[in-house]
Amino acid sequence: MPAALSRDETHLPHFSGGTYCEHANLAQAVQAMSWKRRLLILAIGQLFSAAALSPALASGNNPSTPVAGDAARTSPRLTTVRARKSDWDEPDLRSSSVFILDATHSSVLYSRRADVPMPIASITKLMTALVVLQAEQSLDEAIQITRDDIFRGKGAHSRLTPGTTLPRGDLLHLALMSSENRAAYTLGRHYPGGVPALVQAMNARAKALGMSHTHFVDPAGLSSANVASPEDLSKLVIAASENPIIREYSTDKGYAIRAGRRMIDFRNTDSLVSNPTWNIIVQKTGYISEAGKCLVMQAIIEGRTVVIVLLDSFGKYTRVADAKRIKKWMEWRLSAGLAREG
Repeated sequence: MPAALSRDETHLPHFSGGTYCEHANLAQAVQAMSWKRRLLILAIGQLFSAAALSPALASGNNPSTPVAGDAARTSPRLTTVRARKSDWDEPDLRSSSVFILDATHSSVLYSRRADVPMPIASITKLMTALVVLQAEQSLDEAIQITRDDIFRGKGAHSRLTPGTTLPRGDLLHLALMSSENRAAYTLGRHYPGGVPALVQAMNARAKALGMSHTHFVDPAGLSSANVASPEDLSKLVIAASENPIIREYSTDKGYAIRAGRRMIDFRNTDSLVSNPTWNIIVQKTGYISEAGKCLVMQAIIEGRTVVIVLLDSFGKYTRVADAKRIKKWMEWRLSAGLAREG
């Protein structure tokens, strides 16, 4: 250790005036400092040199050469790309049960609880329509709605009042497009053998289609005992899409019927049929409290025939939002080359 230092050794020399060079050169000033102060100045100089070098390293002038200590760290841009790819591996959907089928290639694109039977509400009406049309009854036959077609409880409200007379085709049109419950029950009452025979035929048709997790108890879907799995419903959608009448009626934007002296306008319960960016072949919505919001459809997306089944969607707009997310997801998959080539 050096000997005790005097005041002159621990401080830079004091100059009363003029510039530094007028009184001493730099070497003399350094020699006049203590060894501790010299070390301190040297350390400060090293810190300033490192600070000046850091922006150059962070600017990415040579991205191919990793910075020491950062070899295991991924660049922010690469991290973003990887996260984005991961986000698109699966669609971000809010519906409880989902089934997405690429019917063009008979391949399942995504499924969630696909084999679990759930209440399906008015999706039931697709099967009602299939069976009614299979009976080959005249669609022009006039049918009068009577008090026998009125029922109480949920879904009982209808603008089709007793005494209204409509062709069978109009009743089918309203049942599919506007999910008119009284129209569905009236179709059942005028089916050969009535509603019980219609329901029996609906279950028989489900079995023939391979819908092993499906059961019907009414033609409108107001009972929570009307159940099916998402995978089963994809088979129903495909069968319905093969019928031109169901395709036309279910995708019609609106329809007006004459009830006595007045005209009554009905609208489609699925807003997507009015969206010009969608090419929907067949669709059906459904809702009861036990089923939540439901939506099934067959649509053309990027040249592919896609079947979408969404059950128990929470919220008023979730099923439509989920369908849009699926469409966007499909478009991204195909544009990115992630879908199987045809």
